[in-house]
Amino acid sequence: MDIPLLQLRDGNKISLLAFGTGTAWFKDVGDTSFNRSLVDLIKAAIAKGLYHLDCAEMYGTEEEVGIAIKEAGVPREKLFVTNKVAQSIGNIANAIDQSLKKLQTDYFDLYLIHIPFFAKSEADFQGAWRAMQEVKRSGKARSIGVSNYLRPHVEATLKGAIIPPALNQIEFHPYLQRGNDYVAWLRENDIQVGSFKGLTPAFRAPDGPLRQPLARIAKAHDTTEAVILIS
Repeated sequence: MDIPLLQLRDGNKISLLAFGTGTAWFKDVGDTSFNRSLVDLIKAAIAKGLYHLDCAEMYGTEEEVGIAIKEAGVPREKLFVTNKVAQSIGNIANAIDQSLKKLQTDYFDLYLIHIPFFAKSEADFQGAWRAMQEVKRSGKARSIGVSNYLRPHVEATLKGAIIPPALNQIEFHPYLQRGNDYVAWLRENDIQVGSFKGLTPAFRAPDGPLRQPLARIAKAHDTTEAVILIS
């Protein structure tokens, strides 16, 4: 599978399509069960050429991802592994060490702050970002960024940042477009936009106003609605 790459501000390149390891497999807090079916699905995705794996501490599936990577037998440098910190935001240095151990890897290609709601002030954003910069300097994350950040959160983070965020991963699809001004502003600041829930019109809201137009466009191009949405 030939998937295009996007270059980040630090020169690293990210695959434009990722296999998410949360959502359907999300575990409740305290759930330590092992999901063998998820391991097999991740291995199947890798075998099909989906080398970008999107993970998160919050999902509770890091162990499964690590085992899948090991069993897949694909060289680590061929993979692009994104991970996100949330619960352990107060100690990012320890959080990334624990996640690396679970995923059985020495580094993440992209490491994100998962949600902004930990912060009570601009100082909180800036303190967390200083820790993220140290993660990048250590080599444990090749690129660093944020997720679910609105413009005020990004602006607070940028104040005093030596290494700006490379990417902001946000929910973005035809039913939630965020306003062109925000996406344009991120790009003006050389912050790439990653999206999740991009297939919402086809799967999460299949009876929405795009139902017939999507079906019509997909039929005209002899493809699926999912392909149209991510194109």
